[in-house]
Amino acid sequence: MDVGGTGKRRYDSLRRVAQAQETRAEIARAARRLFVAHGWAATTVRAVAEEAEVSVPTVYAAYGDKAGLVRAVADAADVTADVAAMLSALEDASAGPERQLAAMAGYDRRLFERSGDVIALVREAGRTEPELAAAYDEGRRRGDGTRVQVFSSWPDGVLRDGLDVPAAVDVYAALCNVDVYTTLTVERGWSPDRVETWWSGALARELLRPPSG
Repeated sequence: MDVGGTGKRRYDSLRRVAQAQETRAEIARAARRLFVAHGWAATTVRAVAEEAEVSVPTVYAAYGDKAGLVRAVADAADVTADVAAMLSALEDASAGPERQLAAMAGYDRRLFERSGDVIALVREAGRTEPELAAAYDEGRRRGDGTRVQVFSSWPDGVLRDGLDVPAAVDVYAALCNVDVYTTLTVERGWSPDRVETWWSGALARELLRPPSG
């Protein structure tokens, strides 16, 4: 019987896939360490290969080029921020506007806490790499798109007087961004919890119509 042999071949194939995935992950982790430590311009593909303890051709095979490495690191940022948790809160039928704003503020806090350095990296690299500038802009458009969807779902009269949905999205972006997060946590010594709490309250005050009376 060749069942055992077939099974072994199947497991060997899975093992190769797992090894390849781990190699890609280690390359991405090495790239992140070097990009954050030394910046986009000073980091080379060869340096990433040495940091990950793989060959230069392996890096190119995994990600194509240095821009591909940055894209891979940036794509991982949304995963670390747990977008599923935010979506679950947004889709909760019992969640009103204040809770939805708090859910979005929580997502931004997690994103900036865990990957703010990556966002700054992509923005820096985008000054010389049009493809990465486009990736940074696309990330901002996705965030704005989520806010448009949420704010547009609210009944008339929820937003403050004088605010329409585009203006509300602008106010949100002015409050909840990586530069504000960095200023408060690095320069002012705020904890991430404090930033999230302040954001939640400030968003409600700035965007929602006050209760009558």
